[in-house]
Amino acid sequence: MSDETTMATPKLGADLLERSTRVIDLSIEIYEGMPIWPGHQLPYMFVNQDHEGFKKRWGGDIGFEAHNWLISEHTGTHTDAVIEYDPAGAHIDEMPLEFFYGDAVCLDVSHVRHPDWLTRDVLEAALSSSGLEIRRGDIVCLYTGTGERLYPDPAYIKTYPGLTREGAVWLAEQGVVNIAIDQVSIDHSDDLEYAGHMVCAQYGIVNTENLANLDQLVGQRFMFMGLPLPFDRGTGSPIRAVAIVQD
Repeated sequence: MSDETTMATPKLGADLLERSTRVIDLSIEIYEGMPIWPGHQLPYMFVNQDHEGFKKRWGGDIGFEAHNWLISEHTGTHTDAVIEYDPAGAHIDEMPLEFFYGDAVCLDVSHVRHPDWLTRDVLEAALSSSGLEIRRGDIVCLYTGTGERLYPDPAYIKTYPGLTREGAVWLAEQGVVNIAIDQVSIDHSDDLEYAGHMVCAQYGIVNTENLANLDQLVGQRFMFMGLPLPFDRGTGSPIRAVAIVQD
């Protein structure tokens, strides 16, 4: 968030924003210079018009400000469509929204650091210690702590743990529809076979990357919401991911 930004509050009072449910923001900010996986377009922002420019161009005493962004479909907190890693897979605008919202659990695997891997044994132990169960149709969030430790340092996109093929298959076999993680990829940074993505291709499921604040959800079941933009023939989409928690 820019230092110049102030928190928006309705003129009639902050109580207008009070809600009966608690929402935890799981998204990172999109900005020029942010770390992004090397295979994707760096984000750039252009001022389309500012208030004074609008008034000069169109006349009158009222101005509007708007910006243009050049970004990848995989910028910041984003979800993948199956087409990204499977040439025969569905595009983002063809996929049911149920892939991107629903019941979710968060498993703590933050003790695993690069060069170690997120193996089936690691995942099973994390599930057991959480006291949770993975149900068919769930979204599973993996709290690695990578973002907390490294973001936005350049090391964030260079060294991180990731799923082994066996670990990814184990998640998929539980009936998971979306594997979500708080780092740049579900794959290990040393894995040139991209095991996690290839398992997603095999099972026709998606993954969500670059989440934040998963430490607030460890060991909990909650509603995950990370809806994509319906890009025509899109391979993925930036999302505003949130967790909806009933206190």
